[in-house]
Amino acid sequence: MSRKTERIRKNNSAEGMPRFLRVMGNLKYRLIVEGIGVGILAGILVSAFRLSLTKIDEIRGVLLAGAQTKLSLVIWCLLLLFFFTVCVSFIVSREPLCSGSGIPQVKGELEGKIKANWLSVIIAKFIGGVMAVGGGLSLGREGPSIQLGAMVGKGFSRLSGRLHSEERLLMTCGAGAGLAAAFSAPLAGVVFTLEELHKTFTAEVLLSTMASAITADWVASYIFGLRPVFSLTVSNSLPLSHYWMVLVLGVIMGAFGVLYNRCIALSQDFFAMLKPAWVKAALAFGVIVLLAVFYPQVLGSGHDLVTFVGEGGAEVKVLLVLLLVKFVFSVFSFGTGAPGGIFLPLLVLGAVTGGLFTEIVSPLVGYANTYAAYFVILGMAGYFAAIVRAPITGIILISEMTGIFSNLLPLAIVSLAAYITAEIMGGVPIYDQLLERLLTGRKNCGSSCDRRYRRKKEPL
Repeated sequence: MSRKTERIRKNNSAEGMPRFLRVMGNLKYRLIVEGIGVGILAGILVSAFRLSLTKIDEIRGVLLAGAQTKLSLVIWCLLLLFFFTVCVSFIVSREPLCSGSGIPQVKGELEGKIKANWLSVIIAKFIGGVMAVGGGLSLGREGPSIQLGAMVGKGFSRLSGRLHSEERLLMTCGAGAGLAAAFSAPLAGVVFTLEELHKTFTAEVLLSTMASAITADWVASYIFGLRPVFSLTVSNSLPLSHYWMVLVLGVIMGAFGVLYNRCIALSQDFFAMLKPAWVKAALAFGVIVLLAVFYPQVLGSGHDLVTFVGEGGAEVKVLLVLLLVKFVFSVFSFGTGAPGGIFLPLLVLGAVTGGLFTEIVSPLVGYANTYAAYFVILGMAGYFAAIVRAPITGIILISEMTGIFSNLLPLAIVSLAAYITAEIMGGVPIYDQLLERLLTGRKNCGSSCDRRYRRKKEPL
């Protein structure tokens, strides 16, 4: 063995490994500091996005209330809605990666399959998301918030000259920070990145994402306060002898979740056939106008509906109509391709289903509607697990959004039952389905994704 070879071997074995460990140790601590920086920036941006949506929802409510008595306000509402519709259509055509939820785009970027212009996406997603949700489409803020946070992480990496592998970690930090700031849910932000996005559990990923999510939540809490997102009160716990109701609800939510994902695929297929792009905008404009006249309660993300159903006492027929209209409108809204997420609308649908379940079943087993809020929470968790197929994230997210951590056992049961039901029925996790469509651009992705997903799940 030559002296040079011997020297290289010694460096690799004796000196190289300690040096490697020192570098990795420094990387871990540097990523924590960088994660805090990304968390501050993402927290400010997402909080501004969240605040803008809150204000524009309030303005829309005032305008709709005033339009019932003043013709001039009707005209102004129509002009404003038309302006929003045209602008959203133009923004999506100029920056296609800002369309939809944004989470599939982030997944594709982390897998090296998509390359986005971080600044262009931030501008388009922010403005387009505010206009789409403010215009009345049934879309949520969480998907855009996650994409905005991830693009902040990418921009932070590019401006500071980081390596590609480190850029992926910073994007993960930003995505977790985005969810944390959107819903005041830092733990859910961390778990979501591990369970759904990065799919790797290492100290570097965990600690840096925790630092980023906690920092972003601190920024959001400074602006919005420490109140949970949903104002629900659970006064009674379901007796263990009636936990069979939780299992039944889980099975229902699992089947309902598979139906939702397939309807999303059909809606996207339908809108993909509409040419030119202004036809989509015109159809969205017309549907929003009709709902504003006849059923304005379903416009927007539907945040207030969770509290309404959780208070109990709503008639079964009222909840049935609300569930049907909100379901169809949510699927329609996402199919348009407008910037907006599905987290919050699906949570609203889960809440209405849980409320409907307790209104139907509770009298049959001898209970009043005092368990409405209880089953609203379970419905949200079960529906999330069935659609997203990330049950741990769902359990933690619902607990943080409601501020209630005493129902972990029933939340785990309903999530597991919904997850298994969706798996047995062969449904595809929604973000895998959306990413497949994004990468291939093919129609009928619902059924084809189902087949590929089942083959992938089959043992060798």
